[in-house]
Amino acid sequence: MCGRFTETKVDPGLIADRFGVLESAVPAETLGRFNVCPTEPVLAVCGGGEARALRWGLVPPWARKLAAGYEPINARSETLLEKRSFSPLIACAANRCLVVADGWYEWLAPERPRGDRIPFRYTVDGGELFAFAGLWDERRVGGERIASVTILTTTANGICMPVHDRMPCVLGSPEAEAAWLAPEVDAQAALELLLALEDPRTTAAPANPAVNRAGVEGPELLVVPPPEEPAQLRLV
Repeated sequence: MCGRFTETKVDPGLIADRFGVLESAVPAETLGRFNVCPTEPVLAVCGGGEARALRWGLVPPWARKLAAGYEPINARSETLLEKRSFSPLIACAANRCLVVADGWYEWLAPERPRGDRIPFRYTVDGGELFAFAGLWDERRVGGERIASVTILTTTANGICMPVHDRMPCVLGSPEAEAAWLAPEVDAQAALELLLALEDPRTTAAPANPAVNRAGVEGPELLVVPPPEEPAQLRLV
């Protein structure tokens, strides 16, 4: 799964060069993020090379207001065609998108029942920008047009498996990204692009437990803090 991720780059020119979008169209609020959480805006590239901010958590057709029910942040790639929420989206290239990132977090379950979960951050090709495969849609909710997205997942590769048995679908090359968005690529061919990223391209590193809290931001989240020094006893 993917419940938090990062897009730490702050230069829209990097996004423009990497994904072929207009630099001026890259939403500033999606850049320089170290703890992207559900319901927040994420940077996506949609058909025609359009960069836009999408709300993370796919709003279903029957929603009457936001955050009032089922808004999946992830969808299993293996069952997309079986789900009425997702099958029309995977079949239509206009509803497929790239979610831009440079890392994601997963949590190792604690050894003790009440222990803290240990976060790990995963990067690709040494920290380069990459794209999750996403499905998005736009609909009117409470009188407002809401564009929202879900990130697709697959079986974890060997690097991710020790922490979690699922991982996000990282499209493995610019060619795969282009195919994911291409109108001539049908649902079945699109599904064939949703593979686990190769082990050698994936790196895991422990992260700051502060990332466990939504709303916490900053580069310090990428670094494990040193252990606290025990209090020194003094003779009075």
